[in-house]
Amino acid sequence: MLGLFRYHDKAEKELAKNIHNLFGFYPHNITLYQLAFTHKSMSHKLNGIQVSNERLEYLGDAILSSIVAEYLFKKYPAKQEGFLTEMRSRIVSRASLNKLSMKFGFENLISYVKSHDKHSKFRSIGGNAFEAFTGAIFLDRGYKFTYKIIVDRIIKIHLDLDEIEKSDGNYKSRIIEWSQKNKRQLEFRHSDTKGEGFEKLYYIKLFIDEKEYSEACDYSIKGAEQLAAEKAWHILEEENNQTI
Repeated sequence: MLGLFRYHDKAEKELAKNIHNLFGFYPHNITLYQLAFTHKSMSHKLNGIQVSNERLEYLGDAILSSIVAEYLFKKYPAKQEGFLTEMRSRIVSRASLNKLSMKFGFENLISYVKSHDKHSKFRSIGGNAFEAFTGAIFLDRGYKFTYKIIVDRIIKIHLDLDEIEKSDGNYKSRIIEWSQKNKRQLEFRHSDTKGEGFEKLYYIKLFIDEKEYSEACDYSIKGAEQLAAEKAWHILEEENNQTI
């Protein structure tokens, strides 16, 4: 089957085989998928334009959100907008996409500059590559084909919607709601920034009533806030000896 498609070198053939093994199809335009797995740290200039997977990530984000929205709309005909919006948000969240990317072994497919903090860094770029990969499928095969791959090969096999419905991984929202309910003063403070460019790490401290509860870092401020909120949430649970 591989011989029916035109792949020009060993790298293209290897990527095509990996995609087929994971998702059951061979790419038509392999260049799109190579681009999807090219992190900005490995970007190069083409006709004067810096090329990486960022544009495909932007497109894939929109396509993935649309596919998940359509799937949930059909699966839950009696559910209201709020439920559907929250479920979609959880499915396409950075944490969810990062987990999926690791499950599919995207770390072995992405071209990026390896840092000393390899595993922490991959936590950020895996989800981005997943969105870029979705964008590549869309450009290569169209919306209907992309919908089938995302739903049949990913959502139905690798996501437990019942578990997702019961869980709430947005610790920042949860701790803000808790603080408002209990009249506690909550503040996220940007404490430090280390590194430059794509290696830049943001450090966030979370204070409750002026007491520092946690500190976390990530490659985005929002990501660091989520991690700090999660740490603080578990500390609060230990202080109260119960789930809060």
